[in-house]
Amino acid sequence: MRIIILLFTAIITLGSCKNDPGNSNNAMESTSPQLERKPLSVPAFSADSAYLYLNKQLEFGPRIPNTNAHVETKDWLVTQLKKFTDKVNVQEFTANRFDRTKLNGYNIIGSVNPDQSRRVLLLAHWDTRFIADHAIDPANEGKGVMGADDGASGVAVLLEIARILKENPIDVGVDFLLTDLEDQGKSNDPDGVSWCLGAQYWAKNPHKSAYNANFGILLDMVGAKGAKFKKEQISLNYAPEILRYVWQLANSMGYGQYFINEKLSGGVVDDHMFINRIIGIPTIDIINKPTNNSFGDHWHTENDNIDIIDKSVLRAVGQVVTAVVYRFDANYL
Repeated sequence: MRIIILLFTAIITLGSCKNDPGNSNNAMESTSPQLERKPLSVPAFSADSAYLYLNKQLEFGPRIPNTNAHVETKDWLVTQLKKFTDKVNVQEFTANRFDRTKLNGYNIIGSVNPDQSRRVLLLAHWDTRFIADHAIDPANEGKGVMGADDGASGVAVLLEIARILKENPIDVGVDFLLTDLEDQGKSNDPDGVSWCLGAQYWAKNPHKSAYNANFGILLDMVGAKGAKFKKEQISLNYAPEILRYVWQLANSMGYGQYFINEKLSGGVVDDHMFINRIIGIPTIDIINKPTNNSFGDHWHTENDNIDIIDKSVLRAVGQVVTAVVYRFDANYL
């Protein structure tokens, strides 16, 4: 296991740049004496474009492993990342679901500047839940979940960031990891290992030998109306510096109504848990969990559809993560 410690050595200050895309030098200050700062320019994130990427995923239907929709979505995602990134890897693997059903999985990795040593890992899962185990109508419990928020929203934001990077090149490396078989676990699994099967596989078998990244950001359920992103405990345990940086930057940019300065009690079993534990990349989770006991009324239900998506939330998350990437490139963190 590689343990990477991300050090922030200077004073962090906040500015009052409401709705700023992240360009302001006083919006978030964290300097490294070893690296000279470059001119900072953060492109605008298009929520309209992200929304189109989200809706396209829904057109395939629920992205349940071992279905045609799953394979068709995989092929489309690969095509999109080939347009925007320098190299695309597809990891084909199999894993057993908790009920011993054999699942065919595909982790999709698009890399920008694959040979650069300074890197950011951005990830989201693209599969959807095979049963609506929190269905509002019991008749829908055995049906798959459309996953507009739980899966498609994070992927859509990452695709738009990849498009932005293609049009506005940077010098650091960025890896877009779209994990599979995240949402196929057993409810009330005490140790969580039946979840996040693709992330577990990738962490043990990264797409590149001796892969490393300075930090990672996981996006999960980042598009629903009224989203509240609180400070998740596993993120605080493994990557407190980057979590605080992101939340303070988001608040300085005017997105404090989404990025809440409160802690969630307990950690969330999500892809970042295994990235942190297995491969040792300090990774945070931006995840909508309005209360300590609930992911929202639409979670794992038939209502996780396009109607619950809010472009303003996509814009907030997308603009903040875009700003983090460009600030990292300009040596502001």
